[in-house]
Amino acid sequence: MTRKTRIQPIEHDDSADQDLADERPSKSQLKREMHALQALGVDLVELPKDALKRMPMPDNLADAVRDARRITDHEGKRRQIQYIGRVMRSLTEDEIGALRTALETYRGVNKAETARLHWIEQTREQLIAHDDAFTAFLRAHPGADAQEGRTLIRNARKEAQQGKPPRYFRELFQWIKSASGGEGEDASDSTEDDDDQTDA
Repeated sequence: MTRKTRIQPIEHDDSADQDLADERPSKSQLKREMHALQALGVDLVELPKDALKRMPMPDNLADAVRDARRITDHEGKRRQIQYIGRVMRSLTEDEIGALRTALETYRGVNKAETARLHWIEQTREQLIAHDDAFTAFLRAHPGADAQEGRTLIRNARKEAQQGKPPRYFRELFQWIKSASGGEGEDASDSTEDDDDQTDA
C-alpha cells in the first residue's frame, strides 16, 4: 500500500499583496486622470495665441499644441489631442500644477475684463437714455471731463436719431473707459447706488 504524502500549503502573506494593491491607483482612477489631462490639453489648444505664449509649457508640449491648432481635419485633430494627452502624462505634478494655475489665472483676468467691458456698455446705454445717469456718473467719477462727456452724449443721441454711423457712440465708450479708470463692477455698484438716490 502506497502512503499518501500530504502536501503542506505554502503560507502566503495576503497583507503584502493588499498593501501593493492599495498603493497602485485603480484602472478607473488612471482613466479619469488621463481624461483630465486630455481636457487640460484641449483647453490649451483653444486658448488665444497671446495667452498660449504665457503658459508654462515644455517645448514638446508647446509644439504638440501648436500642431493641433493648425490641424483642420476632425479625425486628425482628435488624434493630435490624444497625443497631447500622452505628452502631458509625462509631465511632473509640479508642471501640471503650474499649467492649471496659469490657466485659472488667465480665465480670472479674462472674466474680470469681460465684466468691465459689459459694465462700460451698460453705463453708455444709461448715459444716452437718461440725463440723471450722467449726474450720477460724475458724482461717482469726479475726475471725468464733464463738458466732453455732455458733448459726446448729445452727439451720440443725435447720430442715433439720424441713423448715422456710430462714431460718437464709440467715442463715448472710450470716454467712460478712461473716466472710470481701473474701476468696473465697483463703479457699477456706486453708480447704481447714486441712481437710487436720484430716483428717491
